Parts: sequence; structure tokens; C-alpha cells
Amino acid sequence: MRRRQFLLQTASLAGAGAGALALGGCGTGGDGDTVTLDLLVASYDKSVGAAIGDQWDDVVKAFEKKHPGIRIRVERVPFLKIDATLARRVKDGRAPDIAQSNIFAPYAESGDLQPVEKLFDVPTQADFIASFADAGKVDYIQYGIPILASTPRLFYNKALFDRAGLTGAPTSWAGLKAAAKALKATGVPTPYALQFGPEAAEDELLAWLLAGGGGYSEIQGYDFASTENEAALTWLRDELVAPGLAGTDPAKLTRTDAYAQFLQGRVGMLIAHPVLLGAADKARLSYGHAPFPKRDGEGAAPPVGLNDWMMVFKKEGRITEAGQFLTFLFSTGSAKTYGGGQATLPVTASGSQQVRADPDQRALREFVDQMPDAEFHPVGLRSWPTVRAAIRQRIGRAVTAGGRPADVLEALDQVGRSSA
Repeated sequence: MRRRQFLLQTASLAGAGAGALALGGCGTGGDGDTVTLDLLVASYDKSVGAAIGDQWDDVVKAFEKKHPGIRIRVERVPFLKIDATLARRVKDGRAPDIAQSNIFAPYAESGDLQPVEKLFDVPTQADFIASFADAGKVDYIQYGIPILASTPRLFYNKALFDRAGLTGAPTSWAGLKAAAKALKATGVPTPYALQFGPEAAEDELLAWLLAGGGGYSEIQGYDFASTENEAALTWLRDELVAPGLAGTDPAKLTRTDAYAQFLQGRVGMLIAHPVLLGAADKARLSYGHAPFPKRDGEGAAPPVGLNDWMMVFKKEGRITEAGQFLTFLFSTGSAKTYGGGQATLPVTASGSQQVRADPDQRALREFVDQMPDAEFHPVGLRSWPTVRAAIRQRIGRAVTAGGRPADVLEALDQVGRSSA
């Protein structure tokens, strides 16, 4: 749940609320004709300024009013413990009816999950943005239901750009390097914040690899050690890190710290999520954002898609009720509850249209518009959590002085093969 921790910490830096939601619950039961569904989801620190859990309470209350024969028993687990808690519950034979997690593939492969097609009618299922729905598939069947989505963009400090004589965001890697050099010449400590520290390095890395024509995987599995990926990391090592354009130590720079430094005016450019919008506004920072550029300036790179997952476990006699609750949750009327508010994005086409039509959500439009083109981590592979941990531990070595990108990438492929 490191991504979710980052979202909340960033919002707290500027005293802004995160406008996201969380469900929770465990246990099963019914009372007469009443069916009780157990939901297990993450809880978040309310010091960020928003009672996130209370938003779920409102959804549950509204649902139960509309469906008097169904009760929702909510259990909240601290976000850093949600994955481990869910794994333990499943192992002990105490799986909830519905759960939130970063991980769904192991449960799908073990036959523990209901496919999405059994939960939603065709119009509701078709309403999910295709790129996000496809990321929730294992062997071409969707089990993971996306929620709390994000597609980061390249943010830049307009005041620092003006001081350096720069106009607008760079549109190629050469332009990014030139802008970083100009920023450094005016005393900016970190012209570009390369977030290769042990928090969410897999997101930063994927953005660069996609922009360089590579990625994490191919049809048959992982493909880290490709020519395109090696070239991208070699460019970062020689053109950005070696000249001191990416801060003092990118291998230790976490996303939380990078965002804090951006809000303090110490970072010129970085890849950022929409949660930074509200935080930057609260800090009265002059900023802009743009698509991350392809290496040779041939347009925008595919954006990275990120989200948490909801899933429904196979339990006798509960599939209809679980589907009714999730249909209610992802309906247009509930769209702004789980998306918008300058924190996360709705994952349905109807929800996206609702956000785009809302003048108060104008700042999210460009993030929403790039969602159909999003590309994802290989979350449908059981081995992904192990590979993700290896990326966080090792990728910084590839771009430091004397780093060998080819060796690091081949080691990541080996981790993928050995943990498949």
C-alpha cells in the first residue's frame, strides 16, 4: 500500500484532504431473510483532513436503504497491513466476501475469486474503461475490479522555469535534459526528481521504459533485458544522473520526499499523480503539467495506469448480493464518491464523463483523458509482488556511477523466472 501512503502523506504536506475512500469488513452471516456481506478494505490516517472512512459509511448507508435485505459489515485495516491481512484470512479459510488489495492474481489463479462477468450486467461491465478492466484479467478473464485510479503526468514549477528562461514543458528527452541544465544553472537543487528510492520506483521506472519504447513484459512474461530498456537506463545514467541533474541520490529518493521538495520549490520537474494538484494549490505554488514525452519527441508516451483492486471471493449464496453492492458502488450516482476531488480518478466511462462535466473538477480533465491509453504493471502475474520488491531494491544501482543497466535488467528477468 505504499502508493496509497504516499497519496495521503502528500496531501497532509499541504493540509489538503485526499478525497478517496476505503471499505472494510470480515466475517459472514445473515439474520432471517437478511444477507450480511463482509468487506475488508484499507483505512487511512484521518490527519490528512478528510474522514475517508466516513465516505464508505455513507455509501453503505445509502445502499442498505435501497436494498433492505442486504447488510454490509465493514472492517477497516490499516493500509500498510491490508495485503498481509487478506492473505492470512484466505489462508485460514476466513476470506471476506469483498476485499480491497494491491494484489489479486494469486487468488484468481487459486480459484478463489468470482469473475467480474458474474457480478455485473453487460452494460455495467462495459462501462469500465477498457485499459483498467484489461489490467484486472488473469488468463483473459477479469477478476480484479479497479478503484482509486491514477495516471501521472509531468509536473513542472512555472516560477523556476521562468527564472531559467524556459517556456513550457519539455517534449523530448533532449528537451528535458536541456531544461534540467538550465534549472541547475539557476541553483535548483533537483532539476528533475528521479524517484528510484524504495517506495514506488516501479512506477517511475515504467514511465521511462514506456517512453523509450520498452516496458516490463511481453506476451510470454517479463522482458526487462530488452535493447530499449537498456538504452533508456543508460541514458538516465549518463545524461541525467551523472551530470547531477537528478538530485544527489536518485536511488534513495522516495516519492513522498520528491513531492515534499516540489512543494517547497526545490524540484523543477517530476512525474506526479493528480493528488499533487490540491497540495500544490494549497501551497500557492505556480505549476503546470503535461504528458510525459517520448524519447525522440514523437508525441506523448503511454501513461502509467495505477489503481487499487476490489475482488469478490467465492462464498455460497452471496454472489448476487455482492454484485448488487458493487453495481451500486460503480454506478454514475456514486462516481464522485470514489473518484475526483483532485485525488483519484473514476474508472468508468460514465464516471469520467461526470467528472469532466463538473466545473469544480476541471483540473482533472487531462488526467482523465489519458486513462484509455494507460499501460500497467503486470499485475495479472502471481510473481509481480516479488518482482516489484526487486525493482525497488535494485533499480537505483543501474543509474548510479559505474552502474550496469544490462546486469540489473537481466537480474530482474531472473527474479521473474524464478518466482513464476
